[in-house]
Amino acid sequence: QVQLVESGGGLVQAGGSLRLSCAASGRIFSTYVMGWFRQAPGKEREFVSLIKWNDGSTFYADSVKGRFTISRDSAKNSVYLQMNSLKPEDTAVYYCAANRRGYSTTGSWNYDFWGQGTQVTVSS
Repeated sequence: QVQLVESGGGLVQAGGSLRLSCAASGRIFSTYVMGWFRQAPGKEREFVSLIKWNDGSTFYADSVKGRFTISRDSAKNSVYLQMNSLKPEDTAVYYCAANRRGYSTTGSWNYDFWGQGTQVTVSS
């Protein structure tokens, strides 16, 4: 079992930056894939980014490519999402998730463990 706790959300003006953190308790195996998703009011949860725990390879949604950077720190059992050039449309609750089966996937249904989410609000 893995527990995930997100932090770092907040209110920021358009063009600003935030760094989200996801701390994992329990063992993260090298096969895991860690993902960030977000859900805006009235919308479905959508994929943002993922990172493979073993080799650090990454993948991004087109909407955030070039603005967001995902990273991990194995020693701290943590995943991060650096968000730059934020836009009002980035406003959402951001969730960290873990996929045990190790394949890179953007489908939220493939992720086994989820955090409680952290609110990001970008004002115009």
